[in-house]
Amino acid sequence: MNLTALPEPAVVLAETDWGALEHAYGTAEDTPAQLVALLDDDQRVRSHALDHLHHVVHHQNTLYVATAPAALYVAAVLPDPRTAVPVDKRPHDFPGPMRAELLGWLNSVADAAGNQAEATMRRFGFPPEDYPPFVQTREIRPLLFSAVAACLGDSDPHVRNAAIAACIPLLDDARLYRHRAALVPLLRRTLAMSTLWQYQERAVEALAAWGEDTSGLEVRREPFEVCDAPNDTSSGAGWSLSPSDAADLPF
Repeated sequence: MNLTALPEPAVVLAETDWGALEHAYGTAEDTPAQLVALLDDDQRVRSHALDHLHHVVHHQNTLYVATAPAALYVAAVLPDPRTAVPVDKRPHDFPGPMRAELLGWLNSVADAAGNQAEATMRRFGFPPEDYPPFVQTREIRPLLFSAVAACLGDSDPHVRNAAIAACIPLLDDARLYRHRAALVPLLRRTLAMSTLWQYQERAVEALAAWGEDTSGLEVRREPFEVCDAPNDTSSGAGWSLSPSDAADLPF
């Protein structure tokens, strides 16, 4: 793609030949309308558009040739005030507005192009460099990171949690290693303050992978628990990173 800056959302829509790309169910010619619908006034419409991202563009955590351009669009609309509105929630969905959901989706996309995914592909005899969607997603990780890191100072704690989690797989990129040190204290604070074991677990795994001391850190997960993510979207939940704290981050 050879992009040096995150393109405007309208540019992504106009300059991508969606009809020549594919997602889980064939041609991606239906994807531009769904991307636009993410910002619709109707909660049902934007919730359906979010489902399109999860179950069509990135179906079962798989990368398709339509995934990378869709990810660029999603990253580009994160600052839009219309992403601060609610979406429909299922019983085990993570809390937060559309912006948190979009960050969660970018997290999943980046994870599918991360180091662990690469190792798994090689172990099963599938060279990731021979799979264009994998290569394309890796190419744009610095652009995605710039948009995700900008959400670390969001006024909504659920968005901040989602932003920290999304930074983790993006920092598998060697071009972004220098940002790990600044994220470490935020990972520790997430672990200590989050009520969600998924965030606790992700923080411990990242700290260990980055060679940080994890002694004394514990994932507080109930036996046989599948998911305890609450549907509470109040601004008082989660860990607290103030906008002034975020301003000190070198991103």
